[in-house]
Amino acid sequence: MAQTAAGSGVDTETELKLPKLSSTDFKTYNNMAEHMEYFHNHFRQTWKLLYSACSSGKRPSNMSLRQFIATGLQLCQHLEAHHSIEEQHIFPVLARKMPAFRKELELLSQHKEIHKGLEKLEKYMEECQGGERELRLEEMKSILDTFGDVLWAHLDDEVKELGAENMRKYWSIAEMRRMPM
Repeated sequence: MAQTAAGSGVDTETELKLPKLSSTDFKTYNNMAEHMEYFHNHFRQTWKLLYSACSSGKRPSNMSLRQFIATGLQLCQHLEAHHSIEEQHIFPVLARKMPAFRKELELLSQHKEIHKGLEKLEKYMEECQGGERELRLEEMKSILDTFGDVLWAHLDDEVKELGAENMRKYWSIAEMRRMPM
């Protein structure tokens, strides 16, 4: 009897025997990763802008204080919406066959840790926007530092899990065509 990869339910013999994908099949299997990478790159770009300003102690010269605060709030809102969609519509489908997307495992645990940091950042930015406190970039940086590592790891891990070579271990080409993304 063939062994299964630790807890994955994927037959290691099958995994070793997978044929090379045609470019069309690769594109089908890689579609979710590409789609996710598009969104994740936007989050990375926004994070870099905010974090760079906090690290240098200077907002971008082409951004007003109001725009900078709005950008921080948009990052929080967009990431929260993104995670909500994943958790409600994408992860439950993937979790049927892929352990990494089950509630008790790393990707959803990462969401929870990221969300804690986003709540702190959003509260801080809202207080700055409302005039309750003055924006202090070093203070904002300390909040970003509480969840930056897990956010960046998560953005990479999720795309890797959705990559063609991994997806083909769990799903048929026909199933991939029916995926919710």
